[in-house]
Amino acid sequence: MNNILREVINIVIRIELRQHVGAPCKPIVEIGKSVKKGELIAVPTGLGANIHSSVYGKVTSIDDTAINIEADEQQPEEYVKIQDTLTYLEAIEQAGVVGAGGAGFPTHVKLNTKLPGGTVIANAAECEPILEHNMKFMEEHPDIIVRGLKYMVEITGAAKGYIAIKPHHTKAVVALGKACKGEPNISLKYLPNIYPAGDERVIVREILGVELKPGALPLEANTVISNVETIKNVVAAIEDRRPVITKDITVAGRVHGAENVGRVFLDVPIGMPIEKYIEEAGGIIEPYGEIVLGGPFTGKHGEKDSPVVKTLGGILVSMPFPQTHKKLGIIVCECGAQEQRLKEIAAKMGAEVVAEERCKRMVEVNGRYRCDLPGICPGQASTVLKLKSQGAEAVLISNCED
Repeated sequence: MNNILREVINIVIRIELRQHVGAPCKPIVEIGKSVKKGELIAVPTGLGANIHSSVYGKVTSIDDTAINIEADEQQPEEYVKIQDTLTYLEAIEQAGVVGAGGAGFPTHVKLNTKLPGGTVIANAAECEPILEHNMKFMEEHPDIIVRGLKYMVEITGAAKGYIAIKPHHTKAVVALGKACKGEPNISLKYLPNIYPAGDERVIVREILGVELKPGALPLEANTVISNVETIKNVVAAIEDRRPVITKDITVAGRVHGAENVGRVFLDVPIGMPIEKYIEEAGGIIEPYGEIVLGGPFTGKHGEKDSPVVKTLGGILVSMPFPQTHKKLGIIVCECGAQEQRLKEIAAKMGAEVVAEERCKRMVEVNGRYRCDLPGICPGQASTVLKLKSQGAEAVLISNCED
């Protein structure tokens, strides 16, 4: 983090007020106020999580979506610690820990349950291709993941903690295996090399042998699942009283020095413009298509000034979009890009969407379409023929293993 912070002089950090599921947080600072790194600056109004300043600086503006802070020239390592708490769960809540690998569900809410005879599972799948920051952290700090699992097992009263990982991540597997030695209730479990192996229902199916219905939560299998970076933040909250003020990310794609292997940055300040990390990695290779925030399958369009948030994992610079004037059919899949994203990509290709269908695996549950067997993809021949009959000359699909 230090190398990046040397460059924050005169940079405005944009800290989003909604970095979690639920409503945006309410600012508790005023324009013109000086803030310290780690200082609480926004609180939830309902379901949500505390938000803290990631830098020393001055609040320059506040709007409905973010607090903008001009960073000071001097950025000490010290941070404002969260207040003392009576329980681990309270520390996690005070620190503003949310799911770092998904939608950002508040971790203190997820862990506020009891799992007698159950399990806590660390999601170490690094599900999206290209992203490598979780693996790098586990290779270097496997003990933190083990300690975090032990805390979460204690909080929930679970019987065991598992680390779910694909066996081909050999360096991380070896490091975690050594860290698990002497821990009778913590062990590794292996996931198949499929997409989306990190889906919670896939993890429950492959690790516990329980097939959850679409829309069902892991609690129905007497388990809780957390991303490994979430667990890292749990440990920081409990042991160091440290709020969530940084994020681990991977920069990859059409970036000098990151074309073949992504560049990993650990502990970067939340709110920093993503362009700083693209530049730090080597800069964009021209021409390019777009910047994707997240992974290649489920990421969304971003801009150079988009800020780092608690749930950001990847900053990917894509190839230029092939230009075609063909009429496209799209197949929407819950495990990948959704309908709006596919139409956005089609527009960038200069194509016209004339037909759309859902993957045959998708079923409607409470008004939302979900995959009935994630990771076990059907053939799509009949769907493609249906799209062709509606005038499609080519097909754009969000994801399919077929």
